Amino acid sequence: MSNHPVQTVSTSNDKYKVILAVVAAVAGVAAFYILAGQATWIRAAALVLGLVIAAGFVATSEMGRDFVDFAKESVRETKKVVWPTRKEAGQITAVVFGFVLVMALFLWGTDQLIGFLLYDVILGWKK
Repeated sequence: MSNHPVQTVSTSNDKYKVILAVVAAVAGVAAFYILAGQATWIRAAALVLGLVIAAGFVATSEMGRDFVDFAKESVRETKKVVWPTRKEAGQITAVVFGFVLVMALFLWGTDQLIGFLLYDVILGWKK
């Protein structure tokens, strides 16, 4: 017996809600530019209204609810993280800088050795 996950197909109503959300967002942006001669707060209100309507359509769709659930779960997981203290962060940073310095010296030395072997010993070219 196979153990494949089953993915549900969204209904056409959800597709229409997403399409309406895109139309509302585009209408809000278009209204912002069409009302160029009006007061700034009127233009901003038109933009915000279009975006709020779009968010309302998306929030009522299955995709929007899934996104809200994902966002809530992300916040919940972030609260579980144990963040390092200032001292621990400084120590970790010092270790990283030390490793980078040692690695840079190693790579520089390897480059110099390969260059010496290739150009001076094998090819006989003197710099």
